[in-house]
Amino acid sequence: MIQYTISSNDLYGHVFSVTCSITSPKNQGQRLIMPTWTPGSYMIRDFSKNVVQIAAKDITSNEPVDIYKIDKSTWELGACNGPVIITYEIYAWDMSVRAAHLDQTHGYFNGTSVFFAVEGQEGSVCELDIRQPQNSCAEDWRVATTLKELTAKRYGFGKYQAENYDDLIDHPVEMADFSLITFEACGVSHDVVFTGKHYADLERIADDLKVICEYQINFFGMPAPMERYLFLTWVVGDGYGGLEHRASTSLICSREDLPTSKDNDVTDGYRTFLGLCSHEYFHTWNVKRIKPAKFLPYALEQESHTELLWAFEGITSYYDDLILARTGIISKESYLELLSQVMTRVERAEGRHKQTVSESSFDAWTKFYKQDENATNAIVSYYTKGTLVVLGLDLLLRKLTADKVTMDHVMVMLWQEFGIKKIGIQERELERRVVELAAPCLDTSGKQLLEIYFEQALRSTKDIDLAPLLEERGVLLQLREADSAADKGGKAGNKESKNRVSLGATYTEVASGVKLSVVVNGGAAHKAGLSAGDIVIAVDGLRVNKSSIEKALSVFNPGEVVSLYAFRRDELMRFDITLEIPKQDTVFLTVEASDKLNGWLG
Repeated sequence: MIQYTISSNDLYGHVFSVTCSITSPKNQGQRLIMPTWTPGSYMIRDFSKNVVQIAAKDITSNEPVDIYKIDKSTWELGACNGPVIITYEIYAWDMSVRAAHLDQTHGYFNGTSVFFAVEGQEGSVCELDIRQPQNSCAEDWRVATTLKELTAKRYGFGKYQAENYDDLIDHPVEMADFSLITFEACGVSHDVVFTGKHYADLERIADDLKVICEYQINFFGMPAPMERYLFLTWVVGDGYGGLEHRASTSLICSREDLPTSKDNDVTDGYRTFLGLCSHEYFHTWNVKRIKPAKFLPYALEQESHTELLWAFEGITSYYDDLILARTGIISKESYLELLSQVMTRVERAEGRHKQTVSESSFDAWTKFYKQDENATNAIVSYYTKGTLVVLGLDLLLRKLTADKVTMDHVMVMLWQEFGIKKIGIQERELERRVVELAAPCLDTSGKQLLEIYFEQALRSTKDIDLAPLLEERGVLLQLREADSAADKGGKAGNKESKNRVSLGATYTEVASGVKLSVVVNGGAAHKAGLSAGDIVIAVDGLRVNKSSIEKALSVFNPGEVVSLYAFRRDELMRFDITLEIPKQDTVFLTVEASDKLNGWLG
């Protein structure tokens, strides 16, 4: 057994004190390894950078044991003749769902960021003693986690147990004076925890989540793969994010996204929150249990490259909002608005012409998770493009098989053949399995169409022609110009819009003017020599800011040359820019035949 304790007495310094006791270490050279990344977030984060200090001693003799750091994430013990305890501190000031955060308002940790793996004993049972901070501000704190209680009571401090190291790091822990509501879905207890000041209508949230969770459990088939489930939600002024775990999820949401007792409709913010919950819950099956063979087991000391992230995130992203529509939480029109916005994001990504979605998956570690000002021009998201790949696949399957085989059937097959059996999916096995599943309903040309679809959608930069597939389901796809820089798509647009010229750049406001955040390759700004980071202060000799630059440009026509003045670093430069016609890159979907939506949208 490996025994850990975690204490949080230095709330103001944001430091966790951790011990790791090894009953039977190697006599010489026992190694301790801190993960470099966390499952579900595909970037090397080098959590060892937060180890502040570390020491070891023999438990029996109380004598120090030498400990040496041998690479960026590995420590090695010197000679020891019996049980040894390692004591170390972790700096915890990462305001995300991926690592650890500690102050006088709460404590949160994801196991990969605080617990060493004991090399050679990763399969041993782990015990974790979570100790209450000795600080008056933490007197009312409770513990929320799905770790198995040993001596601790539910929501209490004390001892918890994990089957092995992999289990230990897959149950995040929240400590705070949090709000809590519980509901049951298909016989499984679900808890929703909210940390942070909020005014949420918890009963309404629980009712809506119950519908979502029951749908997903029944979608894959009873019984559910977990005994209980926990939504850990950190409420902040402005934030969004989630990370999946085997029986829980860690979420960050904006306070305004949560409904109050005065809200009757599903606001855009609440729709976003429910979509996030649906997304992370779907991961309980898709990626936590149905997963790439490359992730069995996780190799947390280095990158694990796979071309399949388009499936594990794309499929999940396809179903998250679709489930909101199928359950009636949002209308079909609301769902199509969300889908239009995904299409718009892909349409505006010039990088889709340079990177395939399979390449995006493989290079997630160095490109998607490390985006810079040129990302729009260089990469495509395996989330958004992956969503469209799966949308097209679902609609194509429905067309070729007369709805006898759909993505719903594919997911159930993957669960039964891979998830339940704990078998990883090989890199191109998913494609083969889909064709095999649909084969009884296909002729030779149908099979070829599926194979061609996979080749083009996954391994080429050709746009997926979704318009005819959507038309088969009674949905019309249309493109238009953006009404403004804030236009995300999804609606028909404002015919009175005066935004009739394109700068070919996106921007943010700064004190001195407008800072270009992205300059689109081939656009007007690019052709004029402007670069990301330039701060535009004047158009045609008149000062501008974010709210006035569109109006300043709107008095000109496409083809006219306008002088822009901008600072690059500390040098003022003039750029003569030839304004262009805005691209038709904003998507909106409309229902032309609602009866054709049945089966797909519910």
